Amino acid sequence: MAADVYHEGERAAQRRAGLLDQGAFSARAVRAEIPEVARKFLLQQPMLVLGAADAQGRMWATLLTGRPGFLHAEDARTLTIDARPAAGDPLHDRLTEPAPVGMLAIEPARHRRMRMNGHAVPTAHGLHVTLDQVYSNCPKYIQKRESRWEAAVPAPPRRSRALTGDQQRWISGADTFFIATSDREGNADASHRGGNPGFVEVVSRTVLRWPDYTGNAMFNTLGNLEVQPRAGLLFADWRTGAVLHLTGTARTDWDPAHAAAVPGAERLVEFTATDVIEIAGAAPLRWSEPIPSRFNPPVRPPEEAL
Repeated sequence: MAADVYHEGERAAQRRAGLLDQGAFSARAVRAEIPEVARKFLLQQPMLVLGAADAQGRMWATLLTGRPGFLHAEDARTLTIDARPAAGDPLHDRLTEPAPVGMLAIEPARHRRMRMNGHAVPTAHGLHVTLDQVYSNCPKYIQKRESRWEAAVPAPPRRSRALTGDQQRWISGADTFFIATSDREGNADASHRGGNPGFVEVVSRTVLRWPDYTGNAMFNTLGNLEVQPRAGLLFADWRTGAVLHLTGTARTDWDPAHAAAVPGAERLVEFTATDVIEIAGAAPLRWSEPIPSRFNPPVRPPEEAL
């Protein structure tokens, strides 16, 4: 598939970054079918990040888990997921009906990730997704972790309009999060962001800021934000299985002077939360202490924040 896989927002972001040619090169990786090697990769995975809009149009990212084999390709264009969001998850109700979804299968232990976008319909045991786009991403900024299973019972969700002090500390110490966005037509996407602890700056109880590091120049996330500012974030507690969902809006700060103040930043992204949901014990996976990616830029001291 050629560069026409990009929508107007992605091309606008590539132009603003001066990377149209590199984006066109990366477009060759996008296809509508799952390669055979990718089918095997999916069968080995115990988790999937999924992004979608709820009935009110708010974007959310969530985490689906299962024993390896819970993800399987029925054919080159169809993914079956033997899991659905549990009660209390912000996407539980929405995914009982057909919905556009963005998905990210990520394997921290081997620094691998694969993105898939398509349309989901509910089944008796999970979701059936007809795929529109399939492609792998580079391994940069993935912290190496090994997983194990531990029995978990999700607690009732804790809802708020702003971050608590504990939640702010959780985010300030995070080395990984996931972001869900969509284009103007509602086609969803889910992506990964990683860095050294502190790379996400808590500006206030409702505002976060993080650097956008160099990548593959596809600008799927930032391209979506050019035309549709709604976004959802997901932070996972790798030790306890708790998850923190945030929804709101995001914008890209393209000012090179602002980016120059943050090590490794090509530009900055600012997110404003409107709703926060914390669920303890949401995932049965527990993960080892991370081995940081060698690509992670250093993080400036807090006193040097913008």
